[in-house]
Amino acid sequence: MSTLHLRVGFMPLVDCALVVLARDEGFAETEGLNLELVREVSWSNLRDKLNVRLFDAAHVLSPMAIASTLGIGGVRAPMAIPMALNLDGFAVTVSLRRFEELSRLAEGDLADPAVSARALAALVARRRTGGLPPLTFAAVFGYSSHTYLLCEWLGKAGLTLGEDVRFEVVPPPQTVEALASGRIDGFCASAPWNSAAVARGVGAMLLANVDIRRNWPDKVLVWRADDAERRAEAVARLGRAILKASDWAMDPANIPRFAHHLSAHDRLALPAEIIEPILRFELGQGAGRPPRQIERFVRFDRAALKPDPAHADRIMDGMAMAGQATPDEEMRAMARSVFRPDLFPSDVG
Repeated sequence: MSTLHLRVGFMPLVDCALVVLARDEGFAETEGLNLELVREVSWSNLRDKLNVRLFDAAHVLSPMAIASTLGIGGVRAPMAIPMALNLDGFAVTVSLRRFEELSRLAEGDLADPAVSARALAALVARRRTGGLPPLTFAAVFGYSSHTYLLCEWLGKAGLTLGEDVRFEVVPPPQTVEALASGRIDGFCASAPWNSAAVARGVGAMLLANVDIRRNWPDKVLVWRADDAERRAEAVARLGRAILKASDWAMDPANIPRFAHHLSAHDRLALPAEIIEPILRFELGQGAGRPPRQIERFVRFDRAALKPDPAHADRIMDGMAMAGQATPDEEMRAMARSVFRPDLFPSDVG
């Protein structure tokens, strides 16, 4: 078997885990791959480099792959998703000051998304009456499950993202500093950045995506659609390596080593002490509260990795909710075609 060199882009998030483990635990090498991983600074950078083939494949937001295929947002490049990389694993964090204000306004348990949304609506109304500027919430990219989670959560209290609450895009590694500086009042991002804000003492986790809905399609492995067709052997080899990484990741005995891999300076560049609890589904909440155990907060199991065309409908619903698209059946059919279960590896023991 000849060795293939693949250059794969990723963002520093816990859900890049399977491509990291495929490289660092030797599963890619076993499949005859020389896997070069390249850490990026923003989702737009990663998307653009994949579009012009500076990357062979990439760890990508699933809605971003759909938007690129449909030509929404100014970039059109058909993409193929031969496998997912995770489900779930993201959360909403607010500054400590805003958490204290929400706590005083809450009528019930803030752990209930409907209660926290109503408390936020009360705070928005109070600021409007007092002539204060609107609150600002950020997501890591416009076309992301994080944006759609914010829309769904705010909608529980009749609020609209971008109208009642200002909206900004902040790349994941910059969210903690944006919160600490007061540039934003809260953000929705994938692990570990909520935990990093809590560890730094500048934020409080308000809710996890699983509090509203489970099995959100989050990150996926993406190839240019034409490359996925003409380089089927490379797609299959990388897929098999990632499935082996999934099996390894699901063994609780491997968690300390797992966290060590992700903590490296060219991966997440955060202490393993922040990452390891996340892999055990234990999330720091901040604001003097004890850590919260969230069953299957992020999923890396094989069942989570098979690309599901039904996820495209959820993504299109999110785009509609965010005012990004008015999907018709033709658009939905094109979005479904991006998910390619026919390319999912079937010959892995």
